[in-house]
Amino acid sequence: MIALLQRALEARVLVDGATVGAIGAGLMVLVCAERNDSEKEADALLAKLLSYRVFADDAGKMNRSVADVGGGLLLVPQFTLAADTRSGTRPSFTPAASPDEGRRLFNYFVSRARNAHAIVETGEFGAHMQVSLTNDGPVTFWLQVKPQIAT
Repeated sequence: MIALLQRALEARVLVDGATVGAIGAGLMVLVCAERNDSEKEADALLAKLLSYRVFADDAGKMNRSVADVGGGLLLVPQFTLAADTRSGTRPSFTPAASPDEGRRLFNYFVSRARNAHAIVETGEFGAHMQVSLTNDGPVTFWLQVKPQIAT
């Protein structure tokens, strides 16, 4: 699974002109399930995301996580993160999970996030969304958890 996280002062998602998710300070996270991902990868990615240190401590160092600062999480489904862009001028989405599996894993990820963190908002899977944020820094990180292949 993939998460592109951005430290935000505020972020929101609109669908058909209506706000479906919004946070103040925290992380806006684009989330993508890839083929062969399972709940195991979702759990590992969420654990990493919640503990990833991207907020400043008293010395100005990035030593605090979203959990440490009590920031919001805005989780937005984004299958295009799995695009294969290595050749040509049109991306291939073969690496992405199927829409049904992507939806299932995104919903699982959101459910687990809501059990572990106080402020969790979301975008809408499969909808045409307008996503806006004020990126703080800017600070942006790519996190990825690949399935372990048994040998």
